Amino acid sequence: MTQSGSDVEALRAECDALRTELDETNQGVVALYAELDKQAEELREASELKSRFLSYMSHEFRTPLGSILSMTRLLDDELDGPLNGEQHTQVRFISSAAGELTEMVDDLLDLAKIEAGRVTISPGWFEMVDLFAALRGMFRPIVEGEDVDLVFEEPEGMPALYTDNKKVAQILRNFISNALKFTPSGTVRIEAASEDADWVRFTVTDTGIGIPPELHDKLFEDFSQIDSPLQRRVRGTGLGLALSKRFAELLGGHVGMRSEVGVGSAFYVVLPVALAGPEAGDVA
Repeated sequence: MTQSGSDVEALRAECDALRTELDETNQGVVALYAELDKQAEELREASELKSRFLSYMSHEFRTPLGSILSMTRLLDDELDGPLNGEQHTQVRFISSAAGELTEMVDDLLDLAKIEAGRVTISPGWFEMVDLFAALRGMFRPIVEGEDVDLVFEEPEGMPALYTDNKKVAQILRNFISNALKFTPSGTVRIEAASEDADWVRFTVTDTGIGIPPELHDKLFEDFSQIDSPLQRRVRGTGLGLALSKRFAELLGGHVGMRSEVGVGSAFYVVLPVALAGPEAGDVA
């Protein structure tokens, strides 16, 4: 065999070896994709089971908690007979604890709905002054007798919004509730300002204990809580801020915060004035 023939045979053998190696590599890649698909399916099933568990658990808890709240209202109203001062105090403790548990259950149910993709957005036109009035009325009983001033800056000259007012209210409720929890005395202020013609920023500012810088990046994560004497005194799921972030994203916006220990915190949500949709151009 000539030298040229030997070279051809060597090249053929090299090509055969390379083809065999590529076939083995392809088989490995196919096996890897199959394993990744299997793991992805297992993760989807685990996520679905978690969401289903949270949803079922939340629904199961809501009925007895509703019954407890109804019974405490009946007792406090003295429909079944008079109570002395100490008994009224104990009934209100029970009512307060049941109310806190109800809020936790509602947070878990909201989380399950979001993860299952079952959250419904219902946009409509509304005025900020009406939103602030509703929030003011909701929190007035909570701050009465406390050392905290809850101040709503009138949103004068602000445009009407086309978005889901219930979701916006829930975001602000979570911000205000957190601010009140971590402000033993001082001021919690709620205000709105135009970013430009298309965006509006809602800000809840407090003069509370503040948050260390190393915790800032974790605050909007699920079940995140601040380790402080106040946090140990007040109960919660650690879901309020995480849900606010997810609701804001569903509404086309984003959340953020700034804080300084011993000075206070400011949590904000920036939202589009009009949520994109077929009716967004039709001003009410």
